[in-house]
Amino acid sequence: MAFFGKNAVAFLLMTTLFGVSLGAVYKVGDSAGWTAMGSVDYKKWASTKNFHVGDEIVFDYNNKFHNVKEVTHQDFQSCNAASPMATYTTGSDSITLKNHGDHYFLCGVPGHCEAGQKVDIMVTPVSLRPSVVSLGAVYKVGDSAGSTAMGNFDYKKWASTKNFHVGDVIDRGETEQISPLHLAALR
Repeated sequence: MAFFGKNAVAFLLMTTLFGVSLGAVYKVGDSAGWTAMGSVDYKKWASTKNFHVGDEIVFDYNNKFHNVKEVTHQDFQSCNAASPMATYTTGSDSITLKNHGDHYFLCGVPGHCEAGQKVDIMVTPVSLRPSVVSLGAVYKVGDSAGSTAMGNFDYKKWASTKNFHVGDVIDRGETEQISPLHLAALR
């Protein structure tokens, strides 16, 4: 058990330090896939997702009738598929999102983009505040006295006895990870 725990911590540390991602996988258009038929609103579909660097988007489609082209914003707006940055034609294309910002895709078959077969994937930067895993220490504010606005507890003195690091968790009744800004304020 201890061997597994140490390996898990080492794995999480390595993925954090070297940017290896265990991103989410999104099928564009969900069960409908990538199509000009039907009533898929790709703008609405994308707006319900939170894309991050390392996530993967999958375009599933019949490659006899469709393709996927990554284009500039201007070409996306005008449905111009003549000069794509990348072209995908397998019918099951997996694309890993490697940087934040907008990524524009459309079908290059004439009339399909104009019919709505295009999607803007907005990739948000990775948060500096991990929400699930903390590799730092946990400090209960005020130790046994707890966090209170009442009384004469000297929180600055309490904090001066601690050795805080980025990633540590301060528990003051509502758990919060220490950001670099918090750390600077505590020193």
